[in-house]
Amino acid sequence: MDLTLALAGLGVGIVVGLTGMGGGALMTPILVLVFGVPPIAAVSSDLAASAVMKPFGGFVHARRGTVNWPMVGWLCAGSVPSAFLGVLLLRLLGDDERIQHTIRIALGVALVLAAGGLLIKAWTARRRPEPAGPPASIRVKPLPTLLLGAAGGLIVGLTSVGSGSLIIVVLLAMYPRLRANDLVGTDLVQAIPLVTAAALGHALFGDLKLDLAAAVLIGSVPGVLIGSRISSRAPAGLVRAALVIVLLASALKLFDMPTVVVGVITGAAVLIAIGLGVADRLRPQPAPAATDQPVPVLAGPPGRSASA
Repeated sequence: MDLTLALAGLGVGIVVGLTGMGGGALMTPILVLVFGVPPIAAVSSDLAASAVMKPFGGFVHARRGTVNWPMVGWLCAGSVPSAFLGVLLLRLLGDDERIQHTIRIALGVALVLAAGGLLIKAWTARRRPEPAGPPASIRVKPLPTLLLGAAGGLIVGLTSVGSGSLIIVVLLAMYPRLRANDLVGTDLVQAIPLVTAAALGHALFGDLKLDLAAAVLIGSVPGVLIGSRISSRAPAGLVRAALVIVLLASALKLFDMPTVVVGVITGAAVLIAIGLGVADRLRPQPAPAATDQPVPVLAGPPGRSASA
């Protein structure tokens, strides 16, 4: 067993559990660029590992009540059949590098836009509190959610990227009142049947490398459990900051940026997030507003006024 590959799986698993995304956008490039795995084998092995890893994280969120089940149902209704279609199209296209490159660039742009949207949401959240209602209070839009699942499934079948990142990008736009914790939990659970369908499609064509997937799983399963426990209990601001950082890192990798550049920019983003968090903690809190309730007056003896 490759210990380095297991450690890479541990790191990616923590990211997936914490943010619901980053599995395909991080693990597949790592397999190809660092370990020299052929692209199709990397896609299929990453999908197989995700199909086993994500249920652990989804279970943690389900127990904490941070999953919108109606939303999951509509997403899966579109994503599962289209994931099989994506795998079939990949075989028909012969893994055309130009098509793969176009999809990666388009998804990278979407991730950058999503990171910007999260930053805007964080800025507005400083002025008004994030909604505290349960996920069930969000009214699900069936047809748009179904179409989102179908688009996500197709891209996942083609590239293994998008089961978390693409779905989260559009969910942010469709359901702006969805809390960050609920967004992560819902996305993790909907990704389970999606990546399973895509992995089965690749297995039917003989692309799956079980030894590779097993090495990734040894590290990623405990990693996703750690990340999910943090995200299901953490303040929404922490989860949102992690989402922004992973969105940025994933987009840079999709733009084919060198790993060193991605590491430097991501590290700088982490330091900025820590600095902002510390500054927020040190800032003096506003004094509680005075209440306008009348001060109770002790009643005097019967038949006499209180001022007597």
